[in-house]
Amino acid sequence: MKAALLIESLTGNTWTAGEKIASLLQQEGWSITGLSRVREPDHAAIQDADFVIVGTWVHGLFVVGQAPWGLGAIDKLPMMRGKKAATFCTFALNPGTTLDKLTSSVMGRGADVLGGVALNRSKLDEHSEVFVDRLLANLPPALR
Repeated sequence: MKAALLIESLTGNTWTAGEKIASLLQQEGWSITGLSRVREPDHAAIQDADFVIVGTWVHGLFVVGQAPWGLGAIDKLPMMRGKKAATFCTFALNPGTTLDKLTSSVMGRGADVLGGVALNRSKLDEHSEVFVDRLLANLPPALR
């Protein structure tokens, strides 16, 4: 399986999570076609990938008004019809409905989103493993 990762990061936590996820997927035999910023997507990597992972950080007022940062840029990503996808967000206190909003945005680009995980920024190692475990468990049998 080949995956492209698209990350929106402010402080580096979300980028670090993306790198951890890419490394874990490589340990499972996946190829990573690209790891790029949402605002500067690697179009060739997306086109070459079977699977697209989109991650961003939670923006909001601690426990209210949470939303995925860069949603406008995510809405402008290239169409991904025929691609499987997964989403993740990094948060400090409470992700709220960020993951749902992010998933809807990626689905709006035509991808078949199989799920997502909210990763607490203080538990990136553990939560990155949870993300990959869930992703692999949710893959259709034909893609395993």
